[in-house]
Amino acid sequence: MQEILALALQSMQTDMQRLDKIGTNLANALTPGYQRDVASARPLASTRLAFATMVGAGEQQPTTDVSASARALTPGLLIQTDPRPGTLRSTGQSLDVAIAGAGFFEVSTPEGLAYTRQGNFRLDGQGRLVTASGHPVMGKGGEIYPGMGAPQIDGLGNVLSAEAVALGGTRAAMPMAQLKIVQPEGQARMEHAGDGLMRTDGAMTLLSDADVQLRQGFLENSNVSSMQEMVQLVQTMRHFESMQKVALGYDEMTGQAIRK
Repeated sequence: MQEILALALQSMQTDMQRLDKIGTNLANALTPGYQRDVASARPLASTRLAFATMVGAGEQQPTTDVSASARALTPGLLIQTDPRPGTLRSTGQSLDVAIAGAGFFEVSTPEGLAYTRQGNFRLDGQGRLVTASGHPVMGKGGEIYPGMGAPQIDGLGNVLSAEAVALGGTRAAMPMAQLKIVQPEGQARMEHAGDGLMRTDGAMTLLSDADVQLRQGFLENSNVSSMQEMVQLVQTMRHFESMQKVALGYDEMTGQAIRK
């Protein structure tokens, strides 16, 4: 008899996790380069479910293990990242760079390498090209030092210093560095790590120059559709309320059976 309550509880827990991800997507609707999280349901286990076990599972924190191909938050829910690129908007800033196609910028963090499509870069006190959070942006030869002035970055990620362009022109100037653009290898999945960064459960491969498409003076918009997220928000809330009524109705029916 407890299986009905266990199923209802599992469904409500899944809805709560889905609401959390919908809220995160809506909060990042204006974040450059943000890729939305997509919640997908898995078939319920065929084994008998214990109500006490489901209560215990609901009290556990979501897993932070990035070795899985997707993040399992509850027995019936998987969270995956939507890889579709967002639209581009012009900013006119020389240190704003957008990826028009596939790939990620590689950045160095104290916890190791991370990846981002958030191209609103800046220069730190050492003259390095860094992200908005201060993490160094990696080039094919290591950290990038664009020098003084506004550098030029072409579609392949070649960085030309303002001094070299002033002396020899764009065609004659030699690139001082090239942005490193990578993408997940095989079935490797990406997951959010905070500060606009993402990490992977697998290996990353370097994109060839023919596959790199960069736009200087542009930023990539988030691929979150506020209208779509609001529709999913309403659907999830109504489903949660329905399952809550199921649990309350079953509890009332059980109480009446005991009294009679």
